[in-house]
Amino acid sequence: MGLFEEGYPRDLRGYAGNPPHAQWPNQARIAVQFVLNYEEGAENHVLHGDAGSEQFLSDIIGAASYPDKHMSMDSLYEYGSRAGFWRIHHEFQKRGLPLTVFGVAMALARHPEIVAAIKAADYDVVSHGWRWIHYQNMDINQEREHLHKAVHVLTDLFGKPPAGWYTGRDSPNTRQLVVEHGGFDYDSDYYGDDLPFWTEVAAAMAAVNRT
Repeated sequence: MGLFEEGYPRDLRGYAGNPPHAQWPNQARIAVQFVLNYEEGAENHVLHGDAGSEQFLSDIIGAASYPDKHMSMDSLYEYGSRAGFWRIHHEFQKRGLPLTVFGVAMALARHPEIVAAIKAADYDVVSHGWRWIHYQNMDINQEREHLHKAVHVLTDLFGKPPAGWYTGRDSPNTRQLVVEHGGFDYDSDYYGDDLPFWTEVAAAMAAVNRT
């Protein structure tokens, strides 16, 4: 294998410094999607049948997982549902700005007041999966089951299917399963560009990048 072998499957080059003009509507120079992730109540927790407490995305550096309730971790996540969502929601409403909610289905199902606020504000809803857990090593059939359950629950909560998909802690099988299910306008489980793009899996799929 040479140092610069042919057929390397990752695209590290992109547009090589010459991205195309996006041609946004109304001659806009940039398109911005404001996103709020809603995950509280779907993270790793012994109350959810998990072996231990959450470790990911907290203010606790080097957080350990304990086979019991982790009171500090619990409170960090609970801030989002008790206060954080409402602060952001009120500011966006005050300014008349659009918002997209990347909602974990289990989390939203636990908080009907937030569901009602999202519906009243007519925010776009993207499926953020059934659980806020790592899917990297999950069996593909179980991940497929979680995907279908997330879409079913969100459709039931909001009266229409989610506009897009974003697992966040995805697996090598996630995009294949998203395309297999179908019905999404885009997939946001990619961080590697400034512009949305089409990609081929088993069928064409639009990717809207998280930056």
